[in-house]
Amino acid sequence: MSDAAPRILPCGDSALSVDFGNVISVEVNARVHALDAALRARAVPGVTETVPTYRALLVVFDPLTVEVAALEAEIARLMSLPVASAADVVRRWRVPVVFGQAHGADLADCAEGAGIAPERFVERFCAASYRVMMIGFMPGFSYLAGLPDALARPRRAVPRAQVPAGSVSIGGAQAAIGSVACPSGWHLVGRTPALPFRPGRDPVFLFEAGDEIRFEPVHPREWDRLAARAAEGDPVIAADAGR
Repeated sequence: MSDAAPRILPCGDSALSVDFGNVISVEVNARVHALDAALRARAVPGVTETVPTYRALLVVFDPLTVEVAALEAEIARLMSLPVASAADVVRRWRVPVVFGQAHGADLADCAEGAGIAPERFVERFCAASYRVMMIGFMPGFSYLAGLPDALARPRRAVPRAQVPAGSVSIGGAQAAIGSVACPSGWHLVGRTPALPFRPGRDPVFLFEAGDEIRFEPVHPREWDRLAARAAEGDPVIAADAGR
């Protein structure tokens, strides 16, 4: 329904879901974040929180402060405003990754599924640009669009009970950067020593929706050095200014 008009759906008596489509689409995601930014800039009375996802925006409100009909009308008005280009990004990050072996147990299987050598798989994976579509599932977990079609893999038939923090993985047509140790049915191709989520750091989360990610392979012998720097507070990744 990506070509259909957005739907405003009730979620109980204190939230609305503005649904833009049911596809993984950079353009749909850009519309979600455009509305999110417009609501925050407008500071609509009664709106207490907004939660953007891939293709919808949850708008939480105080029903004692704002009437649903008035809020729906304001949302509809804001949706009529021009949307920034989906090509715009907040920031561009270069993220170091150690691929394969202990840091990417599924790399060889993913490469075999794509019909190429692991080295070629890493080259293609790192040649792509990825867009952070959503933060969720775990604190700082980044869902990424931009995975080349030839590298896509169905999720694992048997999920792992736990994968390490910083895992770089593939699940269907998506890639991801993990944040904390957690269960996962995605394929592990590598791991970054960077810490996307670090309580007490400013900022707590390195990435946000709209950012662009480029992966850079590093040698396994670099892991300990980079991980130690990250533990001391060095982000160990480079950020370029976006819009």
